Amino acid sequence: MAEVTIYTTLSCPYCVRAKRLLTQKGVAYKEIDVTRDGALRDQMVAAAGGRRTVPQIFIDGKPIGGYEELAALDDAGDLDGFLGIVTSTQ
Repeated sequence: MAEVTIYTTLSCPYCVRAKRLLTQKGVAYKEIDVTRDGALRDQMVAAAGGRRTVPQIFIDGKPIGGYEELAALDDAGDLDGFLGIVTSTQ
């Protein structure tokens, strides 16, 4: 299973949606709340190539983007592969 990190804030509805999607997929993730921590937010911005919005989602250290990018990967059928989810075809 892939290592997933998600940077969030307390009042972000897209953060809630991203966490819900990951939870529905059965994926554990590390959540980093940047609500009141400027240093963590700076760390997020640097890792995300300058993106300042939340959520910022990383899969195995690779920046994916926010909720919309995560959902687009899922809609395209590519998210399971990124997450290392094996699905059986019976």
